[in-house]
Amino acid sequence: MNYDKFLNRSLVAVKPSGIRRFFAIAEEMDNVISLGVGEPDFKTPWHIRQYGIDFLEQGKTRYTANAGLIELRDEISKYYARKFLVKYDPQSEVLVTVGGSEGIDMAIRAMTEPGDEVLIVEPSFVCYKPIVEVSGGVAVPLVTKQEDSFKLTPEALRAAITDKTKILILPFPNNPTGAVMNEAELKAIAQIIIEQDIMVISDEIYSELTYTEEGHTSIASIYGMQERTIVINGFSKTYSMTGWRLGYALGPAPIIKQMTKLHQFAIMSAPTNSQYAAIDALRNGDEDIKKMKLDYDMRRRYTVDGFRKIGLDCFEPMGAFYVFPCIRSTGLSSEEFCERLIKSKRVAVVPGNAFGDCGEGFIRVSYCYSIENIKEAIRRIGEFVEELQHEGNR
Repeated sequence: MNYDKFLNRSLVAVKPSGIRRFFAIAEEMDNVISLGVGEPDFKTPWHIRQYGIDFLEQGKTRYTANAGLIELRDEISKYYARKFLVKYDPQSEVLVTVGGSEGIDMAIRAMTEPGDEVLIVEPSFVCYKPIVEVSGGVAVPLVTKQEDSFKLTPEALRAAITDKTKILILPFPNNPTGAVMNEAELKAIAQIIIEQDIMVISDEIYSELTYTEEGHTSIASIYGMQERTIVINGFSKTYSMTGWRLGYALGPAPIIKQMTKLHQFAIMSAPTNSQYAAIDALRNGDEDIKKMKLDYDMRRRYTVDGFRKIGLDCFEPMGAFYVFPCIRSTGLSSEEFCERLIKSKRVAVVPGNAFGDCGEGFIRVSYCYSIENIKEAIRRIGEFVEELQHEGNR
């Protein structure tokens, strides 16, 4: 039977994630150190798990409101007001989603119509472009460069805007580069966004993992931007709650209303037990954030230093938990480097071009693993680079 005629052609045209191929190889091999997945190695703090267990024992397992428990939406609103100085109405401007990924999906689909241009800062998380394309939009890459510290510049933004531009996807702190943008830099971007009357989807999932003295600034906190920004955030990275699958979207009530409609038909509501656990995370998790962030910061500095010592140029990330070393000096493409590395040294990392064509010549390495694994992985990568140099000298 020919199924082609039944399939969504836009979906068929989307390439699978460039990350997964290397995990499939790793699963078939022994003694592989994987620094590929962006999943914290910390367990969810016990008090958060205990809170979820308590509500399970009480039998509170029924559906919640489509938008999420009002107690949780209220805590999310308080959290953003306390941390990032932006106030949201928990009744109409907060939507609890199944992970930050669902929030991204709902935001893009709620605003994108066929032919709309969506500007996507790249390199960036792999899901933005496929969702835009399946929604009928046109994904327009906004390339960031190492010489600009992988930040979006006002010049690049202004040059990319056309009369079809509708949305800018702004992912800072950035996955995969670890780049961040400070308040002054965001203000320069905000001025153009307001002038050109476009919307922003600000993916702030790594907001708490910002290592600068200034800390994270939400673009929604800048004058004139709250009314034109959908903020996406969640609990997976901040509280090490990846498997709980819980995120949220914040934004203007008319857009959140339409996102909630999509969420209602596609999902119904986020997992009830996860929502109760998240209430405790927001109320009592600040110390957990500090402890994990200190540990990540130590690993960050060790990893950057390690790559530089083995001779690979490595941009210093100031957010998230990734480094993005340049491997052009080896003469290999990103995919060649990663494939040869995993087969010869049993270390799995991700080719930079998985995050956009401009990521070619880089690899993404996650440091959200134990320091022992990071040390051993860098040692093996160093051996690999040295062997490549010997090959070149023959």
